[in-house]
Amino acid sequence: MSNSDQELENLIRGIASKAREASLILATTATEIKNRALEELADLIEASAEILQKENQKDLEAGKENGLTSALLERLTLTPTRIKGMAEGVRQVAALPDPVGQELERTIRENKLDIRKIRVPIGVIGIIYESRPNVTIDCAVLCLKSGNASILRGGKEAFHTNTALAALITQILKKNNLDGAVQLVPTTDRAVLNTLLKLDDMIQCIIPRGGEGLIRFVAENSTIPVIKHFKGVCNVYVDKAADHDMAEKIVVDAKCDRPSVCNAAENFLIHKDIASELLPKIARALIDKGVELRADTEAATILSQNDLPYREATDADWEEEYLELILAVKVADSLTDAIDGINTFGSAHSDAIITNDENAASEFLNGVDSATVYWNASTRFTDGFEFGLGAEIGISTDKLHARGPMGLNELCSYKYIIYGNGQTRSK
Repeated sequence: MSNSDQELENLIRGIASKAREASLILATTATEIKNRALEELADLIEASAEILQKENQKDLEAGKENGLTSALLERLTLTPTRIKGMAEGVRQVAALPDPVGQELERTIRENKLDIRKIRVPIGVIGIIYESRPNVTIDCAVLCLKSGNASILRGGKEAFHTNTALAALITQILKKNNLDGAVQLVPTTDRAVLNTLLKLDDMIQCIIPRGGEGLIRFVAENSTIPVIKHFKGVCNVYVDKAADHDMAEKIVVDAKCDRPSVCNAAENFLIHKDIASELLPKIARALIDKGVELRADTEAATILSQNDLPYREATDADWEEEYLELILAVKVADSLTDAIDGINTFGSAHSDAIITNDENAASEFLNGVDSATVYWNASTRFTDGFEFGLGAEIGISTDKLHARGPMGLNELCSYKYIIYGNGQTRSK
């Protein structure tokens, strides 16, 4: 091992050790103290808007020089509105009930043992993420409120912005005697992951947020349990019983409202019985918004007949998370065909059906195997803020422990507390 590698290992071990110590303190920290720290952080974020934008500009300039896509640059950008939104998100988390100590179940046995299942923090959570600086704040405050220490390892694209945000967090934590509860890894050297992902004696959970390559690397190399925030190949299916105006409105919103995020639609399916009539109408609205359509054979025929531009879809298009104004379009033979297709090429993130047929909606909602499924609503609502969670630490596409937007409750485990009065097992 080179001196450089040894220094990185020592750095990460030191961070993890400090986080473990902080987690034991946080687990019993009063709600009032945590909330006070969060309120102070929200105020400090707003007061530091000019500094944050200055540091963010450094990342944007570097990103342009390094050829970041427009989608990644959009994710990276901190505007005054987004800074204000970050602060508001912190205040919302502060206002939420503290999950720590909540009683989940209680059983009193025949021998009078009082067995209680209590919600407790997980411990130390490592979050590995790319591009979006708001993740630094969201993850830090959710972990703090739920009694967890966090280790944040952001991507190089947002290094200056993340460092500035972490400095604000550290300032507030020190003021409230919670030093070490949130730490940003001060390097983007990927070699640190080789150590971080193996510290299962000090870190209890890893949450990766980013591209498929990052998530697969973490899942394949970690000895710590991983909750995956996998890619968002989201689908909107317009059923034969759909309201046409509603269908157009929802499809356009799901694709165009903010195409660079994981809950934006990437595939649009439409029932064959209404495709000839409705597809051209929706396609025109999408094209007017700058969307490039990638069509299967049936959809291509309809678009061509109406002189609407498109590209022929390839097999890879149905599984692609574009994160930009590109949408794959498919004509479905039936509701069953649509469900089967979504379960095959979707990513189990967010999928929607537009229909006035309650039976069709029920079949879709129960048959699509995704973390969130919608009836007559845009996929863009898959978000911790929109779900009333204040923020989210990620949107899990796993099935174990947490699924969908991860808020405070999903950042907790539980333990059993048993009250007795002299009971013994022996007869």
